[in-house]
Amino acid sequence: MKATVKPRINLEDRTPLQNVIPLSTPFVLFIDPVNTCNFQCTFCPTGDRELIKSTGRWQGRLDFDVYKKVIDDLGEFDNPLKVLRLYKEGEPLLHSRFADMVGYAKASGHVQYIDTTTNGYLLTPDKVGPILDAGIDRINISVDGMSDAQFWEFTQTRVDFERFVDNIRRLYERKGDCEICIKIPGDILSDDDRQQFFDTFGEIADRVFIENFAPCWPTFDVEERTGIQITEGIYGNEIGEVAVCPYIFYSMAVNTDGTVSLCFLDWARKLVVGDTRTETLKAIWNGEAMQRHRIAHLRGCRMDNSTCADCGQLSHCLPDNIDAYAASLLERIEPATADAMR
Repeated sequence: MKATVKPRINLEDRTPLQNVIPLSTPFVLFIDPVNTCNFQCTFCPTGDRELIKSTGRWQGRLDFDVYKKVIDDLGEFDNPLKVLRLYKEGEPLLHSRFADMVGYAKASGHVQYIDTTTNGYLLTPDKVGPILDAGIDRINISVDGMSDAQFWEFTQTRVDFERFVDNIRRLYERKGDCEICIKIPGDILSDDDRQQFFDTFGEIADRVFIENFAPCWPTFDVEERTGIQITEGIYGNEIGEVAVCPYIFYSMAVNTDGTVSLCFLDWARKLVVGDTRTETLKAIWNGEAMQRHRIAHLRGCRMDNSTCADCGQLSHCLPDNIDAYAASLLERIEPATADAMR
């Protein structure tokens, strides 16, 4: 097998956040090209179209001029962005200008690394060519079944599995320097399916990994919707709770309407902290709304916010833990907040 068995998130050699907070430049920016999806997965809020309608969440594609402004805004920060993640809630390849998004960010000089996560359905040879040529650094592919029938069961979408695999094979053959990572939820697999996964994708990817379902979406019960009991973390790690969310100290997320969410899991728009159409990214990053949430977490008040309190990302998927440093970080954050607001 050519591929390394390794999750898409780098769990080793991570920057100790306690040594660098507060950050003048975020490490990671999520930008959502499209917040709709061609799949209707049972384990994802976007897959429940009636649920999304009930929230009043705007549905559509990110305006390209708004996107360009966001990338241009990155030039105001002290350093280039480490990672631009072109995904959040929907299927990013539904955006007709996805390749242009990659190319614009690459040409800007404000971004060091670009990746995306896709369900893979649209990874046809004619679609991936321009994306690869634009210079994307990694494509993460979420596989939702090992047969036509499994895809239908979990996505309510008719997928020709053999064609799906062939498209990924062609992608891998012409990927150049782009890293191809393929993952699948092991909760839906038999032992035979697991072996088939490695046999099928191990030769046409750089990384492969069998994850677990995780209740990462706030106020969205994955166990109830899938009928699957979750007993360990997404990477096989132990389930544990933290008081402080590390993500809000090194990342933020731009939604398809141009608003900015504190968290990339804010599918219901409960944690909006700014609007890129009227504010700069730097102003939002250093703004009162972002800092108020950070200070609340460092003071041990995360559970006072119902959305943050119900976040399974912090119990099942967390690679960083800064709880032990909360007091010292608070001493740093509060003076920095006052300076930034002057």
